[in-house]
Amino acid sequence: MRYTSPSMRALPFATLTPLALLALACGSTTPETSTLPEPAPAIDFAFLDQWTATAGFRLGQPTSITITPDGREILFLRSGPRDSERDLYAHDVASGEERVLLTAERLLAGAEESLSAEERALRERLRLSARGITSFALSHDGTFLIVPLSGRLFVVERASGRVRELTSEGGYANDPRLSPDGKKIACVREGDLWVIDVETNTQTRLTTREHDDITNGLAEFVAQEEMGRYRGHWWSPDSRTLLYQRTDTSGVEMLHASNPATPEEAPHASRYPRAGRANADVRLGLISVEGGTTKWVDWERAAFPYLASVTWSEGAPLTILVQDRRQRVERLLAVDADGATRTLHEERDEVWLNLDASVPSFFADGEHFLWSTEREGAWQLELRKTDGSLVRALTTPELGYRELLHVDEEAGVAFVLASNESTEAHVLRVPLAGGAATPITSTPGQHGAIFGGAASASATFESGSDVFVVSSHDLAEGPRWTIHRGAERVGAIRSLAETPPFVPNVEHVIVGEREHRALVVRPRDFDPSRRYPVLLSVYAGPGYVKVRKGRYLQLREQWQADQGFVVVSIDGRGTPHRGRAWERAIAGNVIDVPLADQIEALQALGERLPELDLSRVGVHGWSFGGYFSAMAVLRRPDVFRAAVAGAPVGDWLDYDTHYTERFLGLPEENRAGYEASSVLTYAAQLERPLLLIHGTSDDNVYFAHALKMHEAFFRAGRDHDFVVLAGSTHMVADAEVARALEGRVLRFLHRALR
Repeated sequence: MRYTSPSMRALPFATLTPLALLALACGSTTPETSTLPEPAPAIDFAFLDQWTATAGFRLGQPTSITITPDGREILFLRSGPRDSERDLYAHDVASGEERVLLTAERLLAGAEESLSAEERALRERLRLSARGITSFALSHDGTFLIVPLSGRLFVVERASGRVRELTSEGGYANDPRLSPDGKKIACVREGDLWVIDVETNTQTRLTTREHDDITNGLAEFVAQEEMGRYRGHWWSPDSRTLLYQRTDTSGVEMLHASNPATPEEAPHASRYPRAGRANADVRLGLISVEGGTTKWVDWERAAFPYLASVTWSEGAPLTILVQDRRQRVERLLAVDADGATRTLHEERDEVWLNLDASVPSFFADGEHFLWSTEREGAWQLELRKTDGSLVRALTTPELGYRELLHVDEEAGVAFVLASNESTEAHVLRVPLAGGAATPITSTPGQHGAIFGGAASASATFESGSDVFVVSSHDLAEGPRWTIHRGAERVGAIRSLAETPPFVPNVEHVIVGEREHRALVVRPRDFDPSRRYPVLLSVYAGPGYVKVRKGRYLQLREQWQADQGFVVVSIDGRGTPHRGRAWERAIAGNVIDVPLADQIEALQALGERLPELDLSRVGVHGWSFGGYFSAMAVLRRPDVFRAAVAGAPVGDWLDYDTHYTERFLGLPEENRAGYEASSVLTYAAQLERPLLLIHGTSDDNVYFAHALKMHEAFFRAGRDHDFVVLAGSTHMVADAEVARALEGRVLRFLHRALR
């Protein structure tokens, strides 16, 4: 249940993988009814067949877009429209022609792809279910690429297309990182950090772990799942030194996820830090690429155990951002060559601090950096000096800053993602000297941009090219990726994704005293004389906006509505992009405020729209949305007649530390809040139909959550339905399973809401 980075929130169609969104939307299911009892209609699976086969019409879209340093080519990954295996392409900016650079089939020569346990875990954290080439790295001079595949490393010369494989001695190469000078690759093999010389194809082992619960060079679970930090080693700008994370999980609980359908296979075991319990012990060390003694970074690890981010850029100090356990204090620390640290900046919040992974971004002089803060009640971008002093605020709270995309010091501008409307996301140009921001995008919808030939959004780029790519999904058009040179549009990257067969019938509205953003999806054959049962498609939790503008963002909801419903989604307090107070209204209790807001907005919609039959409201969601759905029928059966709870958290004491404690605090300090927010507390109150759905191999919201809910209902004599997805994780990655699940959910809701 990751608190997603701003870029992921703003560019769901481009940055979230197809099946990640499929998992989120598995709560997107439907009911049907009329005033008088009537037989459940037959389910129309024609659209759903296409939806699942295309992973929500996202297969075939370009991803991992990277602009070469000279701005002449754009590299990207893409699969076929009904194939999840990605290949590597190059797009010529001048001619508009594209060519295949590399395919997984060519590299593996027909062999099956294999993944290490660490790689599988990382892909689960990224909600990535694609196959084939899923990542690559371009050298600083743009002459060659490093392509990891199946634990092997391949060097690809751009000009000739020549491919050679680097040594695989020592085991699967996890998280390979190319040095800035392009001469070496750092990777993790069997829990230790190695360096490979690209030219000589020789390697050096830099670390030797003491036991199996220690890893060197990999990010721990909560960093990947909740902080948006997926790496655990970093190159110095001069390519002579590596900073690496040493993680000791021996004090963390071991949890197991299994697939009962294959009892011959051992359960997957992983260290999982539940709320109030021990986290991994994280240290940072500096080591020469030649090997030798590690110099350990010295900071107050007991007081600031969370390593949120690392920044190491040319001419600037190595910096780390660390947080306290309660996430109310964070410090930006500069790290000296001997491992000593000093504080550059400290941020405090009496409730909690959110993370922005795109900052800090240092200027070439090493004396200035960009920073973001919610100190004034909403996100702002600031220019600061490394002595801690504020130079100026670059954006106003009203602008709705979300993420730093790119810095062009020569032109004196920063490009940011921002919007003062939670349903939209736009690219803007912000003067570094101060002054008004200039919009790059303006049509209502979701927009983002990729700049300067590097994948990192927080880097300062040295490319002389002014080529960038704008990704858009607005109300007028579907997803597209347009190429710009300065103010001029010069081309587009082709998508192979299938075009949906219809445009959803969506109305965006603002309702209630708090001006809740909501959307309403009516059947395409809508009859205004009829009253329809209502399906509340919900998330309602932190870090995710459900109500977003985009031409095809509500395709599944439209399919649901076409089965005889009006589908509604609402964003209440606790969701992002409405200011600090709006988001932190849920502190200490994560259900009371979201539940009150959803009901308030739902009733306001009912007063405005006579076609809504509020005596027949079903609610469904996935992850936090699944949790909300279960709590809705337990706490307010007078409003909600049925619920579908997919992959729900049953008891927050069983969810991870960084996410849970941010909103509920430490268990020993807020027992009442944890109890009030637990499904188990209200199990005996169940009187409405409830369908639980959970994957047995889920290592985010463990299957134990649903089992504990099931047992509590059973012991209390409360009937309910329970669908077990054998072998599924937090994603529903199997198209057949997704199709069957949708049908099962719909049949349940038809019966419940008749």
